[in-house]
Amino acid sequence: MWKLYAVLSAVFAAATSILAKMGMSGVNSNLATAIRTGIVLIMSWGIVFITGHTGEVKTLTTQNWIFLILSGIATGLSWLFYFYAVQMGDVSKVAPIDKLSIVLTVILAFVILGEKASLSTIIGTALIAVGTLVLLIK
Repeated sequence: MWKLYAVLSAVFAAATSILAKMGMSGVNSNLATAIRTGIVLIMSWGIVFITGHTGEVKTLTTQNWIFLILSGIATGLSWLFYFYAVQMGDVSKVAPIDKLSIVLTVILAFVILGEKASLSTIIGTALIAVGTLVLLIK
């Protein structure tokens, strides 16, 4: 089931880039990010309320809070820089460079989380890195 969710994530991430570029004409990228973030906030809390998980907030540990806050800061910075790049450049060039995050994520998963490196993961990640470098060459 996680593979379906991953594919849906990719589909909606692609839609995000295209819709953002279309909606940012004449709009400051920080304002566009703030509007988008507000919508995400409303949707996220709506899902938490609808699914009845609000009480779980009390069970979060200090470590949960610290890492979720840091993740939120990283997400916010990523979105701000991404929207600024999309506003200034072509989505077809910005999005692949942004996906270098996949390479960095895999490396960090191995180093920090201690995940095992399979041959297919290493090859696939290397191909993503090479593909991104090809796109960067003028």
